[in-house]
Amino acid sequence: MIERRRLMAGTFAAAFCAGGSSADARSEIPWRVPVWPGQPPGGGGPEGQERVSRKGSVTNVVVPTLTVLRPMNPTGSAILIAGGGGYKHIENGTEAMPSARWLASIGITAFVLTYRLPREGWRAGARAPLQDAERAIRVIRGQSASLGIDPRKVGVLGFSAGGHLLGMETVLASRLSYQPVDALDRISGNPDFSLLIYPIVTLEPPFQDTSTRRVLIGEDPNPVESVEWSVQTHVHPGLAPFFLVQAADDPISNPANTAILQAACERNGVDVDRHLFPTGGHGFGLGRPGTETVDWPRMAEAWMAKRHFL
Repeated sequence: MIERRRLMAGTFAAAFCAGGSSADARSEIPWRVPVWPGQPPGGGGPEGQERVSRKGSVTNVVVPTLTVLRPMNPTGSAILIAGGGGYKHIENGTEAMPSARWLASIGITAFVLTYRLPREGWRAGARAPLQDAERAIRVIRGQSASLGIDPRKVGVLGFSAGGHLLGMETVLASRLSYQPVDALDRISGNPDFSLLIYPIVTLEPPFQDTSTRRVLIGEDPNPVESVEWSVQTHVHPGLAPFFLVQAADDPISNPANTAILQAACERNGVDVDRHLFPTGGHGFGLGRPGTETVDWPRMAEAWMAKRHFL
């Protein structure tokens, strides 16, 4: 478990070096480092220790962190991962960590983001997780030389609400929603590619009945907020390519979510590849046995290889 006073004691770089010294850089032994060198923007947050359920769902995030998993044979690519959970918890156990192990198996250095949850007392509120994502990708690029990462091959992988989070980070990467804290914040936050798996994309009617919308902008948001917090609103020319996955019978994220994002990308000349599987529901992670969703990791690997990210 992570306790605030213990992990906040050192800078990111110091913690990174400590992690590297405690585990062979060629191994697949993960280590954790804080996203911020001190208090996150605005401060606040819960007390005590991070809580992890039997299935690896995380709440009470006292310190936002990156769990780093290096492959034995790195290709130079890296991916930032965000699990879902409706911004009420984070599905690290069923989504993020299995994905990190899969990515490491194909040579990609994986970074699992345990981000702040808006309802846990952070003064930044709804912007807290977005700030963590913005900072995390800059931290990864800032440490690229020490980890053998090509800073031109840094992507993101988000599930459900984590897909909303990293989708927003992707389309708003030219902005920074916090005051810079050090030199890392001068590094580009633009992902080189984005893999979004059953993501929440839009918070606008008629697809607004999600935990993501309720947590971020409330039960009765005004139309301006709904537009501002929708990923498709901010799609613009020049974005890196998207790989989208969803099941047609998804009861949480209406399949229109990925269709809306695909349409926004096509209007703006952004490379997008959408895969809609007939069954699989929601929260299938690396794939639900007995459905075609089990094929998406192989398809994503081929997609990344074709675009020279592997």
